[in-house]
Amino acid sequence: MSPTSRAGSPPEVGVLLPAAGQGERAGAGELKQFRLICGVPMLLRAVRPFAQHARVRQIVVALPPEFAARPPVWLRDLISQRLQVVAGGATRADSVALALERLDPACRIAVVHDAARPFVSQDVIDAVIAAAETGSGAVAAVPVGDTVKRADAAGERVRETVDRRGLWRAQTPQGFPRALLEEAYARRAETGDLTDDAQLVERLGAPVVVIPDHTTNIKVTTADDFVLAEALASR
Repeated sequence: MSPTSRAGSPPEVGVLLPAAGQGERAGAGELKQFRLICGVPMLLRAVRPFAQHARVRQIVVALPPEFAARPPVWLRDLISQRLQVVAGGATRADSVALALERLDPACRIAVVHDAARPFVSQDVIDAVIAAAETGSGAVAAVPVGDTVKRADAAGERVRETVDRRGLWRAQTPQGFPRALLEEAYARRAETGDLTDDAQLVERLGAPVVVIPDHTTNIKVTTADDFVLAEALASR
């Protein structure tokens, strides 16, 4: 049982996995989220830690519409009341919103996780859920360790070196009280689509806490990232 499970309590966490992008930066070939990492589809690797979590009641995966209608066999065989597939939208935020609509009413905590992050750890999932249960948003993140430069508009010359103190690289999972995330998405037209769910919640003035994450929770975006993912998976 997960460390955050409460004895006798029903699972009440819903997980939303936006996976409807085309992944052009990963190069030609099969959709990025379906590509194998040491023989296992990347999307399946992202789903498994949540499927194995005692607090998770439902997982909703948003796929490109053509694949939502006909999922790959390895995913179709897993579809049930607990794991469902929906057609995603034109943007990541659209896909999260569509998955959120499908979430079981009994899920009072909503967790959003990138399908391109196949190495999320159980301790971080636990910490994100625990923080969301206090009423705030929670974002897994890693402190910025490199020197950060701001370049000019052309990206040719350094304008300044940015003070990295207090800077974190936001990752996923990100967790929220379900009602708070629904309000953030209901008011999305007022704030505009931003780059992650925590930003929408921040725009409401709601608190969002940082959950220290592992550097191994990488986001697989390019062909080079797949090389690193293969090395991580084969450890």
